[in-house]
Amino acid sequence: MKKVLTSLTKFLFYLFSFLPFQVLYFISDIIFLFLYYVTGYRRVVVQTNLKNSFPEKSAKELAALEKGFYHHLCDMMVEGVKMATLSKADLQKRYKLKNPQLIQHFLDQKKPVMLITGHYGNWEWGALALSAAFRDPVIVVYKPISDKGFEKLMNTIRSRFGAVMVAMKKTLRVLVSYKGQPHLAVFVGDQTPVKSEATFFTDFLNQRTAFFLGTEKLAKALGAPVVFGHVTKTKRGYYESEFTLICDSAAETAQYEITSKHIALLEDKINKRPELWLWSHKRWKFKEEDTVE
Repeated sequence: MKKVLTSLTKFLFYLFSFLPFQVLYFISDIIFLFLYYVTGYRRVVVQTNLKNSFPEKSAKELAALEKGFYHHLCDMMVEGVKMATLSKADLQKRYKLKNPQLIQHFLDQKKPVMLITGHYGNWEWGALALSAAFRDPVIVVYKPISDKGFEKLMNTIRSRFGAVMVAMKKTLRVLVSYKGQPHLAVFVGDQTPVKSEATFFTDFLNQRTAFFLGTEKLAKALGAPVVFGHVTKTKRGYYESEFTLICDSAAETAQYEITSKHIALLEDKINKRPELWLWSHKRWKFKEEDTVE
C-alpha cells in the first residue's frame, strides 16, 4: 500500500508540474486561504517568531508580515512542484545569477568554493539554478527528513541539472572525495542544531540563537573561499541572487569569523524583507542557558 501511495504522489506531483504558472499561482492563492484561515498552519509559531524578532513593530505591521509570509510560503509550494518539469531556459529567465563570475574565478583556479545561504527567497530554485549555471560539480548539502519516499522524490528533482545531493552527516566524506577537483558546495546555514550540538550562540533577530559551525569547520579544513548567497524576489515567480565574498581562504580566518559574517549578511536581508524568510520553522526551540551543564 505504501508503494502505491508513493507512486500516486509522484504521479500527481509531476502532473501538476505541467500546469502553467498562472494556474499554479491561482492554486497558491487557494492554499493560502486554507492554511491561513482554515487550518491556521503553525500560525502561533509564526506570530511568536515575528513578535520576538521585531519587538518595535506594531500589531498591524506584524499582521501584514505574517500574511506576506504565508503568501510567499504558498508560492514556494507550487514553485517546488514546478521544479519537476521547469526547463533550464525558463529557470534561468526566472532566477538570475547577478555575479556568478565571483564563484567562477575561484573554480578556474581549481579551488573548492563554499556557498552559504539561508531559508530565504526560494532556496530550492537557487540550488537548481546554481547546478544549471556551472560546469564544475555543484554539491548541495541537505538535512534528511523522516519521509524517505518524499525525500527521494525531491532529491531526484533537485538534481535534474546535475547537482550532487549529500545528506548533512555525509558531507565531510563526500567533500574529501572531491579533493583536488574544483567544485561548489552549497549550505543552508540557518538551520537549528540539536541541543547537544548547540555550542555557538549569537545575537540574531533580537534573540540569542544557536547556529551550526559545520560549514566554517569544513571550509577551514579545505582552505576554501566562502561566499554568501543573497536572494531577492523581484516579482512573483522571479528571483535574483547576488554573491558576496566572505573570505578568499577560510584557513586564514579567526574562529567564528565566517559564521558571524554570514549571519550578519542574512540578518540584513531578513530585516529588509522579512516576509521572505521561513518563519514557520521552530528556530528558537531552546535557550542558551538550557545547553549549559
